[in-house]
Amino acid sequence: MGSSSVIVILGASGNLAAKKLYRRGTLDENFKLIGFDLTPMNQDEFNRHMESCVDQSSPELKDDFVTFSKRCSYITLNKDAGDDSFVELNKRMESFIEANEVQNRHFYMALPPNVYVAVSEQLRRNCYSDKGNCQIIIEKPFGHDLESSLDLHRKLEPNWKESEIFRIDHYLGKEMISMTETIGTEGRGGYFDDVGIIRDVMQNRLSAPALVTDDDCLTALDLMQLLALTTMERPGSFDAEDLRQEKARVLRLVPPLDIKNTIIGQFCESVDGKNPAYKDDDSVPQGSRCATFCASVAYVKNARCDLWQGKNDANVLALDESKTEIRIQLKDTTDAMLRDTAHNQLIIRIQPDEAVRLKMNTKLPGLGLQTVTTELDLTYQRTVSNPDIPEAYESLLLDAFSGDYSDSVSEQELEATWKIFTPLLHHLEGHEEIMPAKYTYGSEGPDRLEGFVASYQYRSVESEGQVV
Repeated sequence: MGSSSVIVILGASGNLAAKKLYRRGTLDENFKLIGFDLTPMNQDEFNRHMESCVDQSSPELKDDFVTFSKRCSYITLNKDAGDDSFVELNKRMESFIEANEVQNRHFYMALPPNVYVAVSEQLRRNCYSDKGNCQIIIEKPFGHDLESSLDLHRKLEPNWKESEIFRIDHYLGKEMISMTETIGTEGRGGYFDDVGIIRDVMQNRLSAPALVTDDDCLTALDLMQLLALTTMERPGSFDAEDLRQEKARVLRLVPPLDIKNTIIGQFCESVDGKNPAYKDDDSVPQGSRCATFCASVAYVKNARCDLWQGKNDANVLALDESKTEIRIQLKDTTDAMLRDTAHNQLIIRIQPDEAVRLKMNTKLPGLGLQTVTTELDLTYQRTVSNPDIPEAYESLLLDAFSGDYSDSVSEQELEATWKIFTPLLHHLEGHEEIMPAKYTYGSEGPDRLEGFVASYQYRSVESEGQVV
């Protein structure tokens, strides 16, 4: 008995990563794609929309798009017609089934989180099939605190098993985290003001390395995912459940973040006046206390992390550099033969310019005991000629379609992550006297950041001498 796949993009005016997977030859040769959205479009209009979203810079790519578009169709969602549009969607999928064929259905919800539950209920009621695998794919944010995250899970659970829910965090799809953004809110201040840097970046991305990062704009889940991947014990296998269990286990060892170990900030106008302050965005409420910067210290209470300390420069907008990296600094030993040497560091650069670098102390040749910091540098672009690095969404969607849940965030990981961040979030929201420190657009962050980081015995390599 053969099988085929149907990919339904709910909110079809959005992500077209499936097109790239098709070009790589990684999708089922019998797959079909259905766009499903409120925007009224006929097939020609949908094809033109897709055409505007993909690379057609060569004759080969143009031919490729023509072939791809023949596998695609579109249905306009009528939100006032109850289940009718979803019934039509089910009929369209059934029309693709050949004799003696099993059809796998993947529903990618490129939708606002507040409609996840309602749409998932309609999909389960009208489009679910027992003859093959069915799956919903959702993107963060998964709630805005512990209670709302658990509530979302409870409402999805009656209709969709945990093994049928793929939660996407696109940072887990990257090849290689401190994160910084050089840009501001760029007109999305209204959205950002509702979410803030801690939810938008720290809670959704920190599940990986135990670092404080002021360098990029991750969500808390992103950061916690990276924190977990960096600090967890070696899993019994690379099986998805073994990996996700180890991540959840280490996240449970992280106590809730404390306001005493946290700095929040909000960017003001750049020195040259060309870049406006956060509050200058017309969509931002005047008097907003929303943080665009956060640096916080997370303690991981396991033996592995006693040997090093992470730089958790949390999440920030409008800094002087845009990058994402994990930076692990080895602690000083109490019986070191040489004093006042630089810290050894392992740096994993996720973006841009993917790389792994090891900074260490080396004795200079000669009779003396002078040391210098040297660096072993594995940069993808230098080591591998023309590396073909897939985009994060390509990797994650391929995992979802093939049933590999290694990079899907489990409900246990979500619960553990929200337990780390919710007390801090509620404390900040409940104390209006706590105001974010100002920092200049394009700077390294609030003035007190350097002293704050140094108070935890973390020293930047840049302050410890020349690297050779």
